[in-house]
Amino acid sequence: MKPAAAHPLPAVADQKRRAFWLKHLHQWHWISSGICLVAMLVFAATGLTLNHAAQIEAKPQVTHRKALLPESLLAPLRQQAEAADAKGGSKAALPPAVRDWVGRELAVTVDQQSAEWSADEVYVALPRPGGDAWLRVALEDGQVEYEKTDRGWISYFNDLHKGRNTGTAWSWFIDVFAVACLVFCITGLFLLQMHAGKRPATWPLVALGLVAPLLLALVFIH
Repeated sequence: MKPAAAHPLPAVADQKRRAFWLKHLHQWHWISSGICLVAMLVFAATGLTLNHAAQIEAKPQVTHRKALLPESLLAPLRQQAEAADAKGGSKAALPPAVRDWVGRELAVTVDQQSAEWSADEVYVALPRPGGDAWLRVALEDGQVEYEKTDRGWISYFNDLHKGRNTGTAWSWFIDVFAVACLVFCITGLFLLQMHAGKRPATWPLVALGLVAPLLLALVFIH
């Protein structure tokens, strides 16, 4: 009498389960890679430029503009500055009329940035990626002075990498990009686990990726 053959159902169920997870892991892996591909290339490139910032020469270009604020706009500024000085200083945005005038006369966009008010001047810091800028209104004579420093495209992308002076929209983008990178890496790890049986070098390489930066941090970073 022949022995009964092993029941094929468990093996079939395992194959279906494996096919299900492979399908979904591959799907999430390629979707997340598509979302973060270009940004990852930019972040990797700017990682190199940031790491070698001392060797990359930058020649800042400085733009300087001046104009005279009309008395009709200057008088309200003096009153607001006097009130702020009486309170020991304060921070508030420039009045809309002054912001509109600055935009027309100096081609400078000043939104709702807080200005520093004192008895003799109003100062607005206008930080930006890849440079810096500021606007100053002298309350004695109404002299408006604007200066912008541009450190070039490399500095611009470096600041995007760091999220420096980039605003809320870019901050949200970095969060979405980070989540996409996490999905890409985690699904990649599970795919490695599922294919590791046929690829003996899988886990030694993963271990190397963990141990190498850990040893460098422990031994060479103090």
